This record gives sequence, C-alpha cells and structure tokens, in this order.
Amino acid sequence: MVVIKTPEEIEKMRTAGKLAAQLLLYIGPFVKEGVSTQYLNDLCEEFTQEHGAISAPLNYHGFPRSICTSINNVVCHGIPSEKDILKSGDIVNIDITLIVDGYHGDTSYTFLIGDVDEKIQKLVYRTEKAMYRGIAAIKPGKYLYEIGKAIEKYIGKFNYSIVRAYGGHGIGKKFHEDPHVLHHYSPENRIRLQEGMIFTVEPMINMGKNYDVETSSVDGWTVTTLDGSVSAQFEHTVLVTAEGAEILTKVE
Repeated sequence: MVVIKTPEEIEKMRTAGKLAAQLLLYIGPFVKEGVSTQYLNDLCEEFTQEHGAISAPLNYHGFPRSICTSINNVVCHGIPSEKDILKSGDIVNIDITLIVDGYHGDTSYTFLIGDVDEKIQKLVYRTEKAMYRGIAAIKPGKYLYEIGKAIEKYIGKFNYSIVRAYGGHGIGKKFHEDPHVLHHYSPENRIRLQEGMIFTVEPMINMGKNYDVETSSVDGWTVTTLDGSVSAQFEHTVLVTAEGAEILTKVE
C-alpha cells in the first residue's frame, strides 16, 4: 500500500533528505585516487553520528557497513573495504541513506576517479541525465510508469541497458515502502501519482546491452553486471507536489 505523507511527515522527510544530501556533498572531496572505500565509509559514519542521525544501511538485513560503494561493474550494494582502493579510471557510486527523527533520506552519486575513459564518462553523464528525465515526468494524476518511459526513451539511443532487477522505492518511516519504481516502461507501474507520495528515482544503467545482474555468492550483497560491463547510478528522493516533483535530497 502506498503511503501518502502528511504535511508533518513531509517536513521530516525534507530534513532527512537535506542531511543526506549534505553528507554526499561532504564526502565528495575525499572520493579520489588512493583512498579505500572503508575510509569513505568511516568518514560518513562519523558525519552521521556528529549530526545526530543514524545510518540506515548499517545492519539492515545484516548489511555490514554504513554506506554502499559500488565500483565499475558493481551495480549496487557494494560493501566498503580496506582492500578496495580507488584508482584512476574507476567510477564509484556512493549510496547514502540517513535516518533523522525516524524518517529516511536516500541519495546516491557516481564519482569519476582520475582519468576516466571518455565512453565511461558519457555513461555517467547520461545516467544522471536519465534520472532527471524521469523526475521531470512526475506529475500528479499521471501514472508512475511515465518515469520509466522517460528514462527508457532517452537511454534507448545509446545501446545501454537499464537494470530491471532493482528499482526505486517508496520511502518514509520505512527504508523501503510501496511503490516499487521501475526505470523502464512497464504496465506494472500503472499507479496513479498523488500529491504526498514520496519515493526514490535511481536508474542503474549498464554500458553493455545485457541488463541482467548477479549477486555475490560470497557476501550475499554485491550485485554486478552479468556481462562485466561498467554500470552507473544516480538517485534522489522525490515528493509528488501539485506542480510535479520536489527533490528532497539536494542542498539549496
């Protein structure tokens, strides 16, 4: 069941979203060649505690870290590690979710490390653009599938593939709520958009033509592209308003 947020809940979501955005802005300068993803995780956890918030991923269904760090062909749910040292040419998605006063703010950004191949740079740029195309399609009274349709229409020009195994999600008091947000067109998302809905838009785009992914049998979390191609992702938490969509995870 899709939860329509009250004005009081929306204000709390704005607060949580803004702090998540501030953390992503804070960690950006540290995301560079030679640092470990564990170091980034520890900085994020320190920031979170200093601001009186809680890291939502930490211990969520057993996830062992405070953030997700997904490098190159890792689609999502990458686990920070001392062994994962960022190197020139890498891309890494940092996915952050904070709990503030009981409500969640969820956002992610794909960073370029050093000298990244131009084709991969274009993938990252286009993935971010695809997310904003999806957000621009949000209007009360329209259907949720317009998001996936807008993303698919744009991404289809580049011979990339849109991951289907994972999507956006409703969010509020719970980390994951209804609706499930698909980033390709599907009649499954024939859900009428209403003011007060809050969910994430977070397309994961693979450079290869295969959208299939696999989950690590070793750690049970790390999701990689099946064909080994590079994958990029961007994410915002959005509120459906009378005018369209308000992005809650951005710093004004």
